[in-house]
Amino acid sequence: MKQNRTRFGASLTLLALAISAFAIGMTEFISVGVMPLIVNAFGVDLSTAGLTVSAYAAGIMVGAPLLTAATARLPRKQLLLAVMVTFVVGNLVTASAPSFAMLLIGRVIAALAHGLFMAVATVIAANVVTVDRRASAIATIFTGLTVATVTGVPLGTFIAQHASWRVAFGFIAALGLVALVTNSWLVPNDLPLPTPSARGGIGRLLRNPRIRAGLVITALGYGASFPVYTYLGAILTKQGWSSRASVWILLGYGAAVAVGNSLGGRLSNLQPLRALSGMFGGLTMLMLIMAWGIHDQVIGLVLVILLGLLAFMNVPGLQLLTMQIAEDELPADAQLASALNISGFNVGIMIGSFAGGQLLTHWGLWLTPLGGIAMGALALIATLRLRQANSVAETCSDCSSDD
Repeated sequence: MKQNRTRFGASLTLLALAISAFAIGMTEFISVGVMPLIVNAFGVDLSTAGLTVSAYAAGIMVGAPLLTAATARLPRKQLLLAVMVTFVVGNLVTASAPSFAMLLIGRVIAALAHGLFMAVATVIAANVVTVDRRASAIATIFTGLTVATVTGVPLGTFIAQHASWRVAFGFIAALGLVALVTNSWLVPNDLPLPTPSARGGIGRLLRNPRIRAGLVITALGYGASFPVYTYLGAILTKQGWSSRASVWILLGYGAAVAVGNSLGGRLSNLQPLRALSGMFGGLTMLMLIMAWGIHDQVIGLVLVILLGLLAFMNVPGLQLLTMQIAEDELPADAQLASALNISGFNVGIMIGSFAGGQLLTHWGLWLTPLGGIAMGALALIATLRLRQANSVAETCSDCSSDD
């Protein structure tokens, strides 16, 4: 009976964290759906409005490793509550922003909370369950992010189109407040502190050539979809879809993301490098086809759904790859490596959205896939080189053991 109560309490804690993850996932990508409304509200051009994506990514990039290291000795529950307060404040600033610059400030505040939340929530999830359920517990948090992509972003876009984009961000702030209350009630107070890395952990990780290769692959491979994805709302409008149809298409896109993410995890379980090679090859090929056919309404719709399937399929493999390398070579810094890889994802978002903005400005909306072609191809080359290097190292190790 006691074990059942303990498991029930852990499930409630994971539910609170998943609600937080849903709110955070919704705010990360909602600007993609509401970007045309932001353009109209502030009179900025579309490439400038793309900063709502890249500035958020920059905030996560800084927030994940630096704030994780800086707050390692703070009590976990109090830190989690502070993170959610920061998230609510960031979205309220965004919702009430009198200028585009203030909107970007609000986005960065929310992003700092996002980066730290992922590190804190992962540790909490792992500590409220038994050892044999840790992977499932962590997966619950990412389920919140996936559900946000499937339903939250289309919901936010619907609210923005029928009320205003300010109401949409206010709605996200309200969700963050609900998450704050549920975390206060359901997350236990006596959570253990994680074992902090020795001083200089970030430097040690960045000096390791295999870690650096993994981070480069993460940035290029994950970012390859963002030259197109950043301007997906504008692309759907340009293809001729109505606002109502765009919401349904975004819902279909999110469902494809959920399928791709689940499939990517299964494919990457044993040999992430081999799986990632196939994913990057497929994504690069899709971008090539997009450069030819994305302007067509029907063909373009099919390509958008396929992009949802492939865009985030690589996430589980990329995270697993970096963790495996860190556990092999710098096990004491494995947790920090995970946070650093989250930064790598967001470096990719920044590069991809910037590349898409430049292509949009100089070549037009339909040629934004060219950025994805370049990044996907580079990610594939880097992955194949790391596979080759690992094969050589394993061969040399076998030769040494034979001797």
